[in-house]
Amino acid sequence: MNRIVLGAVGTLALVTVGLFWWQGRAEVEKGAPPPLAEQPVKDPMDLPSADVSGMRGPAPPEASQLTREQQRFFRYDRNRDQRISRAEMLSTRTDAFRKLDKDGNNLLTFEEWAVATVDRFDGADKDGDGYLTAREFAVTAPKPAAKKPACKC
Repeated sequence: MNRIVLGAVGTLALVTVGLFWWQGRAEVEKGAPPPLAEQPVKDPMDLPSADVSGMRGPAPPEASQLTREQQRFFRYDRNRDQRISRAEMLSTRTDAFRKLDKDGNNLLTFEEWAVATVDRFDGADKDGDGYLTAREFAVTAPKPAAKKPACKC
């Protein structure tokens, strides 16, 4: 019995709120301004223009020409201190994992990879200071691939 009474009271309350909302909405629409008279339709091909005579923008930045070896050096030298630390050298060697798989199981352990990279770094670091200069780094450049003839005539 209580459920029926509570349901009826709730329904009556919702209907009352709905009626007030509906009447309030009608009053707001009565006070709205009338629609504007026909406005001229703009041609979509008519582009805006501005008078920029006498104005000058900033000069474009100049690109410096780097040699291939300088570009390669700066890819490794993350902090731009003109030296490559061991951590910088190791951070970019992840693409060489497949070549370094010593046991041939198609899985490269970190040890397999790190040993080869550290050996390469130590071989290039001639003065043993723990950093590679640009000249020492040039030794680590990959060998260019041998060009195959276009056809076997």
